[in-house]
Formats: sequence, C-alpha cells, structure tokens
Amino acid sequence: MTEIGKHKHLSYEGRVVLLALLAGLPGSVTALWILWTRPFAPQAQWTLTVLIVGAWLGFAMAVRERVVFPLQTLSNLLGALREGDFSVRGRSPRPDDALGEVMREVNTLGSTLREQRLGALEASTLLRTVMREIDVAVFAFDERERLRLVNRAGERLMAAPTERLLGQTAGELNLQSCLDGPPQTTLQTAFPGGAGRWGVRRSKIRERGLPLELVVISDLTQALSEQELQAWQRLVRVLGHELNNSLAPIKSIAGSLERIIGREPLPDDWRDDMRRGLSVITSRSESLSRFIGAYARLAKLPRPQLQPLDVAACLGRAVSFETRVVVKIQAGPDITVQGDPDQLEQVLINLLRNAADASLATSGGVETGWRRDGALLEVWVKDEGPGLSNTANLFVPFFTTKPGGSGIGLVLSRQIAEGHGGALTLENRGDGPGCIARLRLPA
Repeated sequence: MTEIGKHKHLSYEGRVVLLALLAGLPGSVTALWILWTRPFAPQAQWTLTVLIVGAWLGFAMAVRERVVFPLQTLSNLLGALREGDFSVRGRSPRPDDALGEVMREVNTLGSTLREQRLGALEASTLLRTVMREIDVAVFAFDERERLRLVNRAGERLMAAPTERLLGQTAGELNLQSCLDGPPQTTLQTAFPGGAGRWGVRRSKIRERGLPLELVVISDLTQALSEQELQAWQRLVRVLGHELNNSLAPIKSIAGSLERIIGREPLPDDWRDDMRRGLSVITSRSESLSRFIGAYARLAKLPRPQLQPLDVAACLGRAVSFETRVVVKIQAGPDITVQGDPDQLEQVLINLLRNAADASLATSGGVETGWRRDGALLEVWVKDEGPGLSNTANLFVPFFTTKPGGSGIGLVLSRQIAEGHGGALTLENRGDGPGCIARLRLPA
C-alpha cells in the first residue's frame, strides 16, 4: 500500500494531527539541527530536545482537541435532535466567532423543531379527540385493505371493540362495498350496530408516509326521515289547498243543481241554470286535472341527456318563441357547454315568458345575454316590470302570482338547472325597475 493510500484511510482526527505535526516540522527540525550541530553541553542538548519535541507534540494534540471536540459536541447535539430530544443545547466560549454562530444556529434549529413537534402533537391530539368523539364512523384501511384506524362511532357501528377490529380486512367487516363503490354515495344496508340509510364518503390520506383509504359513514336515517316528513307535509298542504279550491265550488253547485231538479214543477230557466252549473263544474274539473298533470310533470323530470350545446344558438331559438315583446340580445363569447337542448331551451323559454309577462304590465322591455364567469356560464334575462314583492315563495311548487299560472315554471326550471350541475336565481334589479334571472351552468 502506498503512502497516499495510507493517508486516504486516516481518520479525520489523524489527518488533523498529521497536519499539525507537518506545520511544526520545519521549525522543530531547524531548532534541533542547530542544537545538535553547535557545541552545547550534552545535558542542555537533551533537555532542549525534550522540550522542543514535547512542545511540538503537545501543540499538535491541542490543535486536535480544539478541532475535534466542537465537532463531537455538534454530533451529540444533532444526534439528540434526531432522537427527538430538543432540550439539549450547545455552548461556545466565544459566541461571536464561527463556532459560536454554528452553535447558535443548531440551538435555534432545536428550538424550532421543539415548537413544531409540540404543534404537531397538539394537532394530532386534537384530531384524535375529534375523531374519537365525533358521531360519525371513521375507518382507515391500508393498501392491503386492512383496518388501521377506527373511532368510537365505528366501534358502535361494528358492535365490536377496536382490538377486535384492527387488522381485519374490509371484506371481513362487510365494508367492501364502501371501498369499491363511488367516492360519495348513499347505502341502504344493515351493519352489526344498526340498520338504515347511510352516507358514505371515501378519500385518500397519508399517515407517517403510508397511504390510507379513509371511509366516513354517517347515519342519514333521521335526517332523511325529517326531510321526507317535511316534503310530505308541504305536499299535503298544497294538494289540500288545490283540491279544496276545486271541490268546494263543485260541491256547492252540485247541491244547487240537485235542489233545482227536486222542485215540482221545474222552474222555467232550469235548463240555463243546469247549463251554467255544469259549465262551472267542467271548468273546475279541467283546472284540477291540469294541476295533477303539472304535479306529475314536476315529479317525473327525466335526467338530462348531455351533448355539446352552442349557447348562442340555444338562446336564439328560445327568443324566437317570444313574440309579444322585442327581446334584445347582448351577445357574449362563443361558448359550447354540455347540456340537454330540450330542457335548457325550456328553462330559457320559461324565463323569457315570465320577463315578458312582467314587462307587458309596465310597457317595458326585455333583454338577455350571456357571459363567462370563471368556470361558469351565466345566462341572464332582465325585464323592466314591477319587480318582486315577495321572493321567499318563488321556488315553492304551485305558488304563483299570475292569474291562471300553474306555479311550476320556476320550480321546474331550477330542477333542470340543478340537474345540469348549475343554479337558477331570480332577484330584483339594482340598476332600475324589474327583475334579473341568472342561469349558471358549468362552462
């Protein structure tokens, strides 16, 4: 092995000592050469030789200690930080030199890591407390679909403690449908801890670098039952109101006609009375039939058949159906959306018809157009009518302020908009009299 190879395998401490010896070598060799080539007494020569060599080696070892000891201290500090002990601090004799700056930065790093660990521990404790106490079942499965995390609500849903649940697969827990189904769905099923309708949400998280599938199961039975009860109550009120409005006059007129027929002799104008009474009965029956048909139409709205739809062409066709007033079109950018042409045209026709009805009452005008608002398309219809006095019941089924109105136009239009992932709003204008309807759809 060459001398260079030996130096390459020297430790850091050995190289420091070697460099220190090499630094003192010229002076020491020169001093020894002068000492032993001049006529000095042997005792002085040996004494000075020992002093020179001792000082040379002592200073070399002192250099080693001054270089190696701070590095060992830094190594201990970094090791403590790696092990999670952030209470250890280093100190330098001179805080204003390079070594002092290094120690100060390491101490600052320790303080920062300590604060971050405390914050992470507090956040983790809060999260676990919320997960434990929340009334929603939470399950976390690893890549092999084995359960790694469950909260108290999950224990109640599975009717088993955490110790028995952890490590089991989704199939063994009868939760495979929650992992294989869509990320958000509603299930009608029975678990060991209860049966009913459940809302299931699934997402991906990471814990300590490992991917987990998070499944959240919430009980929707009570909420849906309350909503269904409210819906039935509203339906009964509306149906009862409309049926009473139609049946009350039919009952009254039928009784009057029965009394007329029961007279002896019949009055001279009994035929006219019968004709008028039957006409009213026919009219109210037809009105009731239209009402039932409108409700059936509202309840059986089909799903939209999405296809590329040119906004300008669709709005132009809807405007062509309104001939009572001149509708001004304010053109927007060229946009093609995914939508059902028949349903969206029906929405626009309804909005334009309502705007025309309102504007005819004040001899005003109607204006429509479209624009792009971020990821949304907004089609607006403005009128110059009297405006809205009550906006709370606009989208209540069968509520109408127009004579002969069915009260389902706006409700049906909003259902179509929401079926396309959009929304429909109607409000009074802020720049003048009248209303503005906004149909927003994903662009």
